[in-house]
This record gives sequence, structure tokens and C-alpha cells, in this order.
Amino acid sequence: MTSTNPMDIQRPDPDALLAVINKQAARAQRGKLKIFFGMSAGVGKTYAMLQAARKRADEGVDVVVGYVETHGRQETAALLAGLKILPRQSLDYRGVTLEEMDLDAILTRRPQLVLVDEFAHTNAPGSRHRKRFQDVLEILDAGIDVYTTINVQHFASRADAVRQITGITIGETIPDSLLDLADEIELIDLSPDALRKRLVEGKIYTPERVDVAANNFFRIGNLTALREMALRLTAEHVDHQLQDYMQAKRIAGPWKSSERLMVAVGPSPYSEQLIRWTRRMAYNLEAPWFAATVETTKPLSAEVQRLLARNLALARGLGGEVITAAGDQVNTALLQLAQQHNVTQIVIGKPRHTPLQALLRGGSLVDNLIRNSGDIDIYVVTGEQGKVTPATRAEQWRDESHSTWKAYGQALIIIAVATALNWIVVQNVPWIEYQAVGLTELLTVLLIAVYIGRGPAVLAATVSAVSFNFFFIEPHYTFAIKQFRDIILICLYFVIAIFTGNLTARIRQQEKLAQRNSQRIMSLYRLARETATAENLDAVLSTAVTQLQQSFDAEIAIFLAPVGRLAREPHVTSTLAVNEKEFSVAMWTFEHGRPAGRFTDTLPGANAHFVPLRTPNRVVGVIGLHMHKDQQLLFDQQIQLETFVNQIALVVERRMLNEAARQSALLQESERLYTTLLNSISHELRTPIATITGAVGILCNPATTTDETARSALLEDVSDAAQRLNHLVENLLDMSRLDAGRLQLKRDWCVIGDVVGVAVQRLHACLDQRSLTIAISPELPLVQMDFVLMEQVLVNLLHNICNYTPQGSPVEIGAKMENGWLWITVADRGPGIPPELLERIFDKFYRMPGTATGGTGLGLSICRGLILAHDGELFAQNRPDGGAIFTIKLPATTAPPPVKEADFE
Repeated sequence: MTSTNPMDIQRPDPDALLAVINKQAARAQRGKLKIFFGMSAGVGKTYAMLQAARKRADEGVDVVVGYVETHGRQETAALLAGLKILPRQSLDYRGVTLEEMDLDAILTRRPQLVLVDEFAHTNAPGSRHRKRFQDVLEILDAGIDVYTTINVQHFASRADAVRQITGITIGETIPDSLLDLADEIELIDLSPDALRKRLVEGKIYTPERVDVAANNFFRIGNLTALREMALRLTAEHVDHQLQDYMQAKRIAGPWKSSERLMVAVGPSPYSEQLIRWTRRMAYNLEAPWFAATVETTKPLSAEVQRLLARNLALARGLGGEVITAAGDQVNTALLQLAQQHNVTQIVIGKPRHTPLQALLRGGSLVDNLIRNSGDIDIYVVTGEQGKVTPATRAEQWRDESHSTWKAYGQALIIIAVATALNWIVVQNVPWIEYQAVGLTELLTVLLIAVYIGRGPAVLAATVSAVSFNFFFIEPHYTFAIKQFRDIILICLYFVIAIFTGNLTARIRQQEKLAQRNSQRIMSLYRLARETATAENLDAVLSTAVTQLQQSFDAEIAIFLAPVGRLAREPHVTSTLAVNEKEFSVAMWTFEHGRPAGRFTDTLPGANAHFVPLRTPNRVVGVIGLHMHKDQQLLFDQQIQLETFVNQIALVVERRMLNEAARQSALLQESERLYTTLLNSISHELRTPIATITGAVGILCNPATTTDETARSALLEDVSDAAQRLNHLVENLLDMSRLDAGRLQLKRDWCVIGDVVGVAVQRLHACLDQRSLTIAISPELPLVQMDFVLMEQVLVNLLHNICNYTPQGSPVEIGAKMENGWLWITVADRGPGIPPELLERIFDKFYRMPGTATGGTGLGLSICRGLILAHDGELFAQNRPDGGAIFTIKLPATTAPPPVKEADFE
């Protein structure tokens, strides 16, 4: 016997709790939405909204009227008095001026609460968004509260039921998912009798429309059904709010659901009803749902593909996740998708074909699903029945075969030509019998299946069988068959022609599908490979533009946001010029992270289609596409575009993060160098300044001035300290010029012995106590260099030897010419340099560990910079028998100018 721990029962589901917390966090960042909800027009939604708004205004809330329609009702218009009303936006459409809510004025004004009537209204062409609910979403995203009104028939999942009840098709609908965004729903309820009374009194429509409305939409039965739908929808929303509250407060209850729904969507107008039915069911079960489509080898026309794309877009708009699979066995593909996504219920439409058609197709899809579904429940939903005429059936058959009448005509002509040629051959070549004709006719059918299509191949097989019998089987020119073997032959020929023709056409279609899939995969692979191996961001975007152009036959504009704001000009690799109007669409896409522009419901008047470069963390840019063919992208193209854009967004973000990391490293290195410089200079400045200050203080003492020896020693200390300060300042100035690239060389023809001599003279105080060896041949030619800077290099090298080698140790300076290069060496017999530091010692501000205090660590770095400015090299080595040697390598390929006699005068 097993026991259940009560604590386990009361413990809340962490995933559901996290979902509630995330939902509350998302709502906290936007404005509050309150919906005044009713069963139909006339129940008083606008009136109740204005009453609530006036109450909020009396409480000190900044309330403005964005759009309110009074429909001529005086009591409603009276409530507008005293409220701030924003002027409407005027739009010119085909010579007619239309008024719409001014969205930009609301966002600029930024009130605390805005009133927006008729939530499901369709905006006039030229507006930013196609639907008013999209305007409301943008207002909410700006942190502004909204009051709005809507009737139950305007929710997409209820549109079919309303049409069945009232017989009226609702043209303006909104996704049911918007109901989930509402923070508060106020049901404005009225009994059907009371509503009809208001209608008769003229409080809803004008007198001339009352009788028509009362006998149609406002019948008692219709209003009762609509009232039930409104009450039920409100109750469902309240129930969801209660469950969220229970989750947040950790109140135990049976709220966890494992239901997952999947609806089979195809290129059929009836799929729209299935999608809405599934959305209603998923909402009631509070379960996730998927819209599944299977890509078969059967080709689809462009119109059929657009219908499929529209159905899948509806599923996305209602909150479903679109999933796809490929294969000719639709039932198997659907079950595989269901198993992969842990689906518990599959929704599919009721089959419309006859049992004979189902048998020819290998069985009914519904029967196959039910037979193989296992533990998955199958819901078969009935759609509207339409009258199918013979002409309609013929049109459907032609669409399914994806062959035009021209293709069928071509097949007939080819069979006729093949039959005529066979007849001529048989009449003129006696040894060719009619069996060979069957093979040539069969070959013709196979070629038609390969190059024209399945439908024409079936027609060709039928016609060729008839012509084979009529022209070539005895008795000729009649359909009678005398020999039993000929009966078997013609039957087998017909069966084989039909079978092989269909099989060949299917193989051909599978080949085309494989080619399309291969092209898509290869284009994505090329994009991923080339962007991954690109050296910089420019190369990445250049590759992206090229791949997008080739895949979508479009001009491309890429806008980046490197500092969190979208750049005004597209990247230099872009091929699409964007004006101010188009850039405003790109800005909207960047700010809201949703597609906009052509073929969307937001700013559809734009010339280009804009999609955001969205990553899990942010939007890093926008891509605009101007398709050369003015047609909406098909479903597979939309999926490919999403894949491309996601890949490009991730690569762009990675490049931006790498650049940010590089800049951060540079900043850290700059801060480190700044700290090192400050510490070094502060010490280097204090020591000579302290020496000068102390010496001057002693010299100011009258007793010191009489002692000539002490006075001379103090003055010598002041002079040494001043030279040390001068050396420090020279090093800092030299380094700043090198870093800024402002160092100007004054090249002249110099004698290397003179340069060495001047440098040695400057450091005579240090070098006089050492054994100095200078090995320079007087026959060395003149070399072009900057005398002063080269002297500075030698002084710094000798100064280093004086500081880091024992006193009295020897110093050796040499110079030689070899293979067009001047080699200058400065060597010592000190402790040498650790091998791992032979390159490190040339870094700025670097001083070897364990050295005595003093020095900035700039000397060797300046030396290398000056030598590099001479197009030379400077490197250090350890001598085999002890000590270090610094080698200067200078180019000396140019011969000095000839000496003129005037130079000696």
C-alpha cells in the first residue's frame, strides 16, 4: 500500500507559479487595460466607460479621450463634457477624409488614462496599424492605462458561432489572446427584452434601421445566445484570474493541467474554423496548443500556399505555436509531431471526400489517425457545408494535381504524336509488332510524368491505352479484342502505365521537394559558415545581405543599434535606400520588437518589410526587405526568413559582445597603465623634488654659503636632480608623441661614431667608473637617421645598464654593416635577463621584479618605438658567458650622396 504525503499535495507547481510571477512582472511594466464587455451594441458599454472615466478624473487622474463614438446618443455625449478630448487624425483615402485616433498625439501627451472606444475597429488605410487593438497595445507598452469597449461577437474564436446563430458574418475580429492581457473586465449586462426595448425607443439605431435590426440580429433567440456567450467568456476569464491568484498565494487546488492540443492545419478555408475551435478549447482547458502542418511532395500553387500561410498566421495570432513536418503519409507525420510535443488531443476536420475517394487514397485520414493514435484523443470537428458543383469538383481536382489545362493539352499532343509515329513505323517496318508499340507508349507516359506532372500522366496513360487498342491490336480501328492474350495485354498495359506514371511523378515531386529543402539547408549552412568565419562585423553583414538577396530576390537594408539606439543610416553593405518614412517604420520595429511594414498589419503602406534582429536578451537591429515581386512571402519562405534573421541576430550580438569585451579590456589596460604611470611618476617626481627642496633650503642658510665645498656639493645635487626631472619629462613627451603618431623624424646622413660619442659623453658620470669598449670601424658609410632621436635611444640603453648592472662592470658598444643593414650592439656583463622577460621588458611601465625602486619603466619602450619609427628593429638577448646584449637593426640600403669639393671649402 502506498501513502500520499499531504505536503506533496499542497506544494504548488513551481512551473505554474513561475508563469504567474512572470505574467505579473510583465503586467507591472505596462499600462493597465480595462475592457467594458457586452453581448451586443446598445447594452451601454461606452456609457459605463465614460462614467468610470469621470469618476477617475474626479479623483485627480489625468484622463483624456483618445476616441469615443457616441452614435448620436445624447446621454452618452453629455458624459463627454468636461473631459479632455484629443483631436482626431485626418486621413485622405481616395478623395474621402477619414478620421481616426491620433496615436502619436496620445504618446506625446502621455496621460495616465486614455479612453479608446471600439477595440476591434479596423483603421483607415494610411494609419500606422491596421487594427485599433494594435494601437492600444502600443499605448499600454508606453505605460499608459486604457479603457476600451468590445462585444462578444468580435472575438475571433466566437466569430463562427455568432455566424451560425445570427447568420451574420462578423468582419472585424480580434485575437482571443488580448482578453488575457486585460487586468479587469466589466460585463455590461442587459436582458434581451430590455435591449429590444432600447432598440424600439431609438437609443441604439436610427428609426429607419430599427425594424430591420429587430427582425434580424436583435431577435430574442440571438440575443439570448449572445448573452450566454458573453457570460461564459467572462466567467472563463474570472476563473483564470482566480487560478492565478491561487498560484501566487500558494493555495492548494487542482489547477495543474497536462493537456496539450494540436490542430491539423492545411491549405483549406475550413482550417480557419478548426483553429478557432482549438483556441476556445485550449483556453477552457488552460492548455498550450499547436498548429501542425505537413509538407507533402504534392506541389501547391502560389494561391494555395498563401491560404496556408494565412491559416498559420491566424494560429499564431490566436496564441498557438506552429510546428511542421514533411512526408507523404500525413497521418504518420501528425502522430510523430504529437509524440514529439507530448500532445494529448488532436483536432482534425471532418473528411469531405466519399468512401470511394478515401479508398483510392489509401484510407481516410481520420480513420488512420484513430486507428494508430494510441493514448492520444482525436477530435473530429465539423465545418460549414458548402454546395459542391461538378465544375467545383473539376476545379478542386485540377488544383490538387497542380497541372494547368495547358499541361493536359501538351500531354494529349505528345501521345498523339507518339501514336502517329508508331503507326507510321508499324506500317512501313513489317518485323516490328504491336507489342513494341506498347513499350514506346509506356515510355512516353513515363516521360510525361517526369516533365509535366501526375495528372497529365494519368490522362496520357488512359488515352494511350485506348489508342493502343484502337490502332495496333487486331482488329484494327475498332475497340473489339479477339484474342484473350490481347485483353490481358491491354489491361496490364493500362495498370502498368497508371502505376508507373504515378510512381514516376511522385519520385519526381520528391526529388523537387528534396532539392528545395537542400537549397534551403545549403543557404542556411552557407550563411552560418560564412558568418562564423568572417573576420569582422562588416564581413558578417555583407554575407547576410548576399544570402538574403539570393534567397528572397529582394533589396536589403540592415540597421544596427550598437549603443542601444537604432542608427539612422543603414549599414554600408545594404542595397536598399531608406527614406525618412521607411526609417520610421524601422524605428517602430526596433522599439516594439515586432515585424512591420509591407505585408503586415502595422504600417502596411510601407514599401519594405521590416523584421527585428531579436536575440534572447535584446533587439540588436532591424532588417528591411523590398521584394522585387510584389507578393507576400509563402509559408516556407517566412520560416526560412525567420531562421535567417535569428541566425544573423545571434552573430551580430556575438560580434557586438566581442567588441564590447575588447573595449572593456582596453579600458582595463588603460586604467592599469594610468595607475602604474601615476605611481611611477609620483615616486620619480618626489625624489628629485625632495633633493632640490632640501638643497635649496640648506643653501639659504648663511652658514652654508661660507663653506665652498658643501656649497658645491649641494649645487651638484640640484643639478643631478634637475637632469633626472628633465630625463623623466623627455621620456613622457617621447612616449606621448609615439602613442599619438605625431613623431616627426628629421632624417640626415650621420656618422654612427658621432652618435655613439655624444651619447657616451652625456652619461660620462656613470661610464667613467666602468670599462667602456667601443668597436666601430671608421670605414662605416653614412646612414640616414634622426641624430637626436638615435642619440636618445643609446642614452636610454646605457642608462639602463648603469641602473641594473653592478658598478665597475664593463660596457661594450659595437657597430657593423651587413647585407644592407646597420647593426648596433650595446652589451654588459650584468646578471642578464630572465628568458621569459626578454620581450616583456619593452612593455610600457614594466620593471623587472626585484629591481630597486626608481624609474618609470618607459625607457626601453621608448627605444623600441623610436627604432620602429626608423623602420628598424630592437631586441634583447642574453650573452652565453653572462650579461645582456641589446641589438639595433637599421636599414642602410640607400647609398649616401657623393661628396662635393665645395663641402670642404
